[in-house]
Amino acid sequence: MRNVCIYISIVLSLLVIKASAQNTKSPNDTTIKGSTIEIIQAYKPEVKQAQKPEIVPSLPPTDTTRPKFEYLVPKQSLYYTYSSPPLRPLALGKDSADKKLQNYIKAGAGNLSTIFLDAGFSKLTWKDYEAAVHFSHLSQEGPIKYQQVSLTGLEAEGTLRRNGNDWHAFVDGSRNQYHYYGYDHDVYQPSSDSVTQTFTSLHIGADMQNEKTGYLGLTYHPAVFASLFKDSHNTSETTFGFTIPASRDLDSSLQLIAAVNATFTQFSAQTFSTGNNIFQIAPGINYHKDIWSIHATLSPTFGKDNVYFLPDIVANYKLSNGYLTSAGWHSTLQQNTYEQLSAENPYMFNTYATHQTHRDELFVNASGYWGNHISFSGRLSYWQYGNLPLFLNDLRDHKQFYIIYYDKVNAASVQLSAAYNLANKLSVGLNLDYYSFSSSAGKVWGMPPLRLKGNLSFRPIDALICTAYLSVFSGSQALDANHQAITLSTALDLGGNAEYLIIPRLSVFVQINNILNDKYQYWLDYPVFGLNFYGGIRLKL
Repeated sequence: MRNVCIYISIVLSLLVIKASAQNTKSPNDTTIKGSTIEIIQAYKPEVKQAQKPEIVPSLPPTDTTRPKFEYLVPKQSLYYTYSSPPLRPLALGKDSADKKLQNYIKAGAGNLSTIFLDAGFSKLTWKDYEAAVHFSHLSQEGPIKYQQVSLTGLEAEGTLRRNGNDWHAFVDGSRNQYHYYGYDHDVYQPSSDSVTQTFTSLHIGADMQNEKTGYLGLTYHPAVFASLFKDSHNTSETTFGFTIPASRDLDSSLQLIAAVNATFTQFSAQTFSTGNNIFQIAPGINYHKDIWSIHATLSPTFGKDNVYFLPDIVANYKLSNGYLTSAGWHSTLQQNTYEQLSAENPYMFNTYATHQTHRDELFVNASGYWGNHISFSGRLSYWQYGNLPLFLNDLRDHKQFYIIYYDKVNAASVQLSAAYNLANKLSVGLNLDYYSFSSSAGKVWGMPPLRLKGNLSFRPIDALICTAYLSVFSGSQALDANHQAITLSTALDLGGNAEYLIIPRLSVFVQINNILNDKYQYWLDYPVFGLNFYGGIRLKL
């Protein structure tokens, strides 16, 4: 570029010299003498700067809609697919003041030579381990000869939490002693050993449950258990069993479930021994979507005498007003072990034929709540029983009861319950069960058709808590000395408990049973204790 400029300058200079030479030829020429002109241009390329955008932040528009929150509180009651066991012929109610185990020792005494002991230790905890121990004893003696009972139990359990799993184990034992006093005391004079029956039991078991999702997304809770049950007349029963339930969520609505359950029992009397086993496979599903939920399993079950297919199908529907309605078909198989039957009637003979009971229930159920404090429920059921065990009194001396089986029994039932709860100040509950039995084999012995139970708990002051119970049941069928069917009289049992806290670690209590002194008979010729009471102290450790 610079060379071009120089070349142009030289050319211009030559032209100026030539012009000057020409001008010298004219003396009157007034033109200014030329000069050298140098033109230099420097060029530097530049890139134009881009315009920088100006960013101004702004908030999103304000949401002015009002959120709507809805809460559905489930009904505070439980439903069981089995009927409640009958009352003990001792009219003894549980102490409902103790809702859970604490470190305490409770002791008392009362009329009827009553001795009462109760102790619980639950603060046995470490970093990943917790345990609890509970001991209880109650003994009483009535005015009738051999009308006495002694009930003793010890329970212990512990839970270990490691690597996302809960390992739980338990052991419990009991020694319950009864006496046969239903015979005619003017005719029979049995020895003390012949009318004394002592049941001893030992149960152990362990189970494991995963807190986090396990292999293949499974949730599982396997358990294993064993027991030994025997009486004081050379009869024993051993049991071993396990259960392996598992589930897996396919999505937010559908869950697959499955279980393998087995119980192996061997009953041994003086002259014979027999097995009483159940093995079951239970696959099924759980489904819930919006206001619908369905539980369905169909369980092939291998029993002692037959193979069954036991359905368990329940459909639930939530109404807009908070009510819950359900309908279903529930089928079970009961072993009828010696331990199960003697818990219902401790005065039974210790030798009996062993048959398992197949039970089907078709039901509709409704539950809900009214206001903030009242809950209620109702259930209508139709039952079919196969090999239903019944207790029929011995007509020779009326001292014990036989086990007889009815091949087919039908029943319709109505179950109603209602409860009122006001914080921890007041609680009232009422439950009614009515059964209408029918069987082509005859009377359904020892099964009262009506049971009514009520409970009351109130705290007038912080240091005092009072409870009360009411039990009413209609008389069951039995045979009198003339082999005629009779209906026992209706029973009414009323009782209560009060406990007053003197200082934070010491309280006094009193328990009263059968206030009306109604010596009713749940089993023929076995009147219960009349009015009985005991009191004592409880010390918290």
